[in-house]
Amino acid sequence: MHVSHGFSGAIGNTPHIVLPKLSAALGRTIVGKAEFLNPGGSVKDRAAKGIVDDAEARGALAPGGTIVEGTAGNTGIALTLIANARGYRAIICIPDDQSPEKYELLRTFGAEVRVIPAVAFTNPENYYHVARRVAEETPGAIWADQFNNTANRGAHYTTTGPEIWNAFGASLSAFVAACGTGGTLAGTSAYLKERNPAIRTVLCDPYGSALFSFVKSGVLETEGDSNAEGIGIKRITDNFKDAPVDDALRVDDQTMVEMAYWLLREEGIYIGGSAALNVAGAARYARTLPEGSTVVTILCDGGDRYRSRLWNRTWLEENDCVPHASGLEFLG
Repeated sequence: MHVSHGFSGAIGNTPHIVLPKLSAALGRTIVGKAEFLNPGGSVKDRAAKGIVDDAEARGALAPGGTIVEGTAGNTGIALTLIANARGYRAIICIPDDQSPEKYELLRTFGAEVRVIPAVAFTNPENYYHVARRVAEETPGAIWADQFNNTANRGAHYTTTGPEIWNAFGASLSAFVAACGTGGTLAGTSAYLKERNPAIRTVLCDPYGSALFSFVKSGVLETEGDSNAEGIGIKRITDNFKDAPVDDALRVDDQTMVEMAYWLLREEGIYIGGSAALNVAGAARYARTLPEGSTVVTILCDGGDRYRSRLWNRTWLEENDCVPHASGLEFLG
């Protein structure tokens, strides 16, 4: 059995779950990398560990120091747990439009939580800019800056990419993932492309994000909107810059919700919205590939962090996205 040393040692080496019913329906193998089984419950454990390891190695984070971050939730959760394990303090700035479960978890885990009104990135009161100022004003603090700190991308280059390659090697046809900071897609894709340039690397974007347009045309333009949390962005981060991405597709909220409920009902997989969006994107892209192809995507986090939204009938009705499909017809 694998034995891990502490919280950080348990991060990574997550299972690759073949989705048998979805794969059979498509004639292609669809695989979800179960990042919700990281000790902090999400793919952001990898970025958080990479950022803290890097800060310690550079001497920027000393014993008893403080980690400050602006986050939609999962990175803050991961940083707080790592801070607990290594003797740091965590200050988390989070916008006020996220699921209540995330605020509760952050407080339970011991973070100092600062809830910031959700405003555009161009507004100096955006949570990202507030976090930077808090770090500057706090003695002994670092600003994790998950969007532009390329230790995030590096963590996926050194862990996520090799794990996927070691599991599938030359049989891997494509890797599909959404972007929040861009670290997961960029770092993983860079590693996989080095091993086999023929592997297709694909962005799966929610509406309201500008990255789909950027990949397709080189221009940052948005269309529509989305309730997906933690993914979708309207600027090019340092982590996403120069990412070896071959193609992009969009997935709407209704499809995301339908896939989440289908996966729970048919595959026994209980995940959050970004993970469901990833699987829907992987399924749609897989149909453009030859039969028998293998497509891997990221199951970012579990469903428990969205019980009051994605898994709440009232919220679904209020947002006009109640699931109603009996099969996979929502894939189009």
